[in-house]
Order: sequence, then structure tokens, then C-alpha cells
Amino acid sequence: MPAEREIRLLVADDHTIVRQGLRKLLETEPGVEVVGEATDGRDAVTKAMDLMPDIVLMDLSMPGLHGLEATRQITKRLPKTRVLILSMHKNEAYVLQALQSGASGFVLKDSASEEVLTAIRSVSRGDSYLSPSISRVLIEDYLRLSTPGAGGAKSLYDTLTVREREIFQLLAEGLKNQEIAERLHVSVKTVETHRAHIMEKLNLNNIAELVKYSIEIGIVQLDTST
Repeated sequence: MPAEREIRLLVADDHTIVRQGLRKLLETEPGVEVVGEATDGRDAVTKAMDLMPDIVLMDLSMPGLHGLEATRQITKRLPKTRVLILSMHKNEAYVLQALQSGASGFVLKDSASEEVLTAIRSVSRGDSYLSPSISRVLIEDYLRLSTPGAGGAKSLYDTLTVREREIFQLLAEGLKNQEIAERLHVSVKTVETHRAHIMEKLNLNNIAELVKYSIEIGIVQLDTST
């Protein structure tokens, strides 16, 4: 009987110590190969397109491009690549958003290493995986909201284009138009146009309201470490 093909993994997390710890754990596991690391959401999308891994182990709260948007882009561009979220955020809103963005599973960062490996193997088989501590009610809510006509209108954020979501997060993180233009390799005029569209679509009047909204929907987190 031929040996099973190794599961090719891309690890995406903006904390170096977390990435290194995950890599050390995973590289000792038979049948698992870490093919690369990504330092933020945009890097995760780029490296996923280049490496075409079986699974992307994705953190949610990353600068530049949030893990949710990176998940959307990866699952849309690479249908055979599955995304497994590994996050410290346990609340149901985050989990639902992750599943609706195309993630195949959600594991909490305080889980035992054995659970992370179980999740990876489950997702690689085409199954979904949620940490046991995440309630079954959440799954029922997800299925209900996924039924056509059951969830009502899409959220305002979902009306933004991919580029608008990128600029939305960068604005929420405090970058100026010129800085965003340089990072995305576009003109300042293009950024200004997208910014105007974002404000109109979200019914926002200023950057303060945009930042508040970004926190409410989980795109930017408040720093509670100090």
C-alpha cells in the first residue's frame, strides 16, 4: 500500500514566537510538512498562491490584512486549499465570521497540541472541525444563517470590495492616504476614491467612526495587554 501523501501546511501568524512554536510542533509529526510561514494576512495570500498548500493555519488578528479577509481571498482563489483558523478569540461572532469566510475549522490557541493535530488531520480529510468548547448552538446558528433567505440582508461590511476591505483595515490601523498608497502600490487619488466609497457604503462620517466600526466587527482589536 502506498504511503499517504504528506499534509502540506502554511503557518500564518504575525507573532514570531507563535509561528516558530507551531513549526517546531508540526515538524515532529509524521505525515505533516510545513512548507512556509506568513507574517500577516497579505503575506498569507501571496504565499498560499505561490506554495499551494493543502492547509493554511491562519491567525485572525493580523495587521495589514485581517485573517478573515485573507481566508476569503485564499478560499476563493485556491478552492483545494483549506483554511484552519487558530485563534485566541472564542466568541461566537468570530467563529461564525470565520466559517462564513470559507474556513474549514476553528481551533482555540489554548488547545492542547494533540487537538491542533487532530483538527489538521480532520480538515485534510475534507471534514470540518471546531474546538469542543465552541457550542453546538453556534453550528446551528451558522447553518441557519447560511440558508438562502434566512439571514436577511448582508452586513454593510460585506458590500465592500476586496480592495476596499484592505484599505478599510489600513485606515482603521491609522495609516494615512499616502502610506496606504505606497503599501498597496497605487496612487493617492485611487486611495482617496476608495476611501470615499467606503465611507458612503458604511454610512460613516469620519475616521473616528470608521475605527469604532472596525472594532465592533472584529477587524481591529483593542490592545488590552497594558
